[in-house]
Amino acid sequence: MRQRSGNSSVGLDESEILQRGLEAFSELGYEATTMRELARRLGVSHNFVHDRYGSKSAFWRAVVDFALAGVQAERDELLARHAADDDAVRLEFVVRQLYRTASAASELNRLIADEATRDSERLDYLHRLSVKPFWDSIEPTFSALTAAGRMPKVPQHVLYFALIGPALALGQNAMVDRIDPGAAPIAEQDRDRIADALAQLVLRGLLPCSPVSDL
Repeated sequence: MRQRSGNSSVGLDESEILQRGLEAFSELGYEATTMRELARRLGVSHNFVHDRYGSKSAFWRAVVDFALAGVQAERDELLARHAADDDAVRLEFVVRQLYRTASAASELNRLIADEATRDSERLDYLHRLSVKPFWDSIEPTFSALTAAGRMPKVPQHVLYFALIGPALALGQNAMVDRIDPGAAPIAEQDRDRIADALAQLVLRGLLPCSPVSDL
């Protein structure tokens, strides 16, 4: 994409531009994130995003690509590494990784949670880039556990709510601070421990007929 000469000296590298875009979209939502607000946060001219990325929607897609880079590849590698393990053990590893990743990506969580409430091309993009690849990779494990009677048979969207809902909630520090004052800063400092505790709790519900290890 052609860049205006007036913006060529912007003092941010690409990753910082995209990170600030992610923070804006997650905090304000897509519609409320104006070109002017993006320019203010980036410290650039009003036309910078349009000139560099083509449109706000193209910039949003670039932000999402940046936020999701490598996530599914890491999950696929984990599944391949544990391909010979018991299905319940493999599910434990995936859920633990899912929640640890989510706990370190609060902005992405908020963006996904917001976009999931309305039908849009942006939701199609998130589904194609993130949700479907994740679901396709783990669905055979779900099916095997259900067929063996080790996991309750429920509609797929119910299973999605049970698994993904807690992951998205890991970014809700403002709510945590109201429910349990003082806990949010602790959660920020000890993300993996919080993620593992949540994974164990969810797994005990998903696998009532299988022992769940202490993660």
